[in-house]
Amino acid sequence: MNLATFRAALAGLTLTATLSGCSALADQSVSDDANAAAAAPTPVAGALHALAQLTVKGPAPMAGYDREVKYGPAWSDTTLAPGSGNRCDTRNDVLRRDLRRITFRGSSRCIVATGTLADPYTGKSIRFVRGPNSAIVQIDHAVALGASWRTGAAGLSQQQREALGNDPLNLLAAFGPANASKSDGDAATWLPPRTGSRCPYVARQIAVKAKYHLWVTPAERDAMRRVLARCPDQPLPTDTSKGVALPALK
Repeated sequence: MNLATFRAALAGLTLTATLSGCSALADQSVSDDANAAAAAPTPVAGALHALAQLTVKGPAPMAGYDREVKYGPAWSDTTLAPGSGNRCDTRNDVLRRDLRRITFRGSSRCIVATGTLADPYTGKSIRFVRGPNSAIVQIDHAVALGASWRTGAAGLSQQQREALGNDPLNLLAAFGPANASKSDGDAATWLPPRTGSRCPYVARQIAVKAKYHLWVTPAERDAMRRVLARCPDQPLPTDTSKGVALPALK
């Protein structure tokens, strides 16, 4: 199922739920207890529960992997990813979301000129200045694209892979050297040096895998379980979560 079809199906489910709610309210025979139960918010599944729902199998071969060919040009604003089409490339979108005390280049409200990053991987405060040293802050894919290819992305459509590569759920501004040390590693081979960041980091990976129907390898699953054993109530981030949703362009 591609993302457009998924969104249409989700909209249909939402409409059905809404109509069902109206019918329940119109039915005077429904008890107060039943009405109260229907009105109660549905609990959001945590990361540990979501991990248990993922398929577990060995890694697929890397044959055929090509970052630009298979996932499209980096930081495209024309994908199905949330926030796309706002006339600001994905890299600057994420810089605007993750940096603080930002300034923009000239009259642009898109191109970030300076800012400060509280690096989620090391805990360091990183000063970003656009120019020769811009790579001090990089945009990391929580589920690295190479790792996604090994765990099911090869079977996605081109549109789905391009969305995966530009989805704010899968993207974090990070200290360049830390991102470089990760390369295409998964949770079994790389975790943030700052232990306090590991629970939300792994939860984000699980959310991405669930969204794009990717699997986990046995070693990856076991590593995620070890991390989440320290935070069994870690919530699963969504497209609208703080730190995921992109701020509106001003």
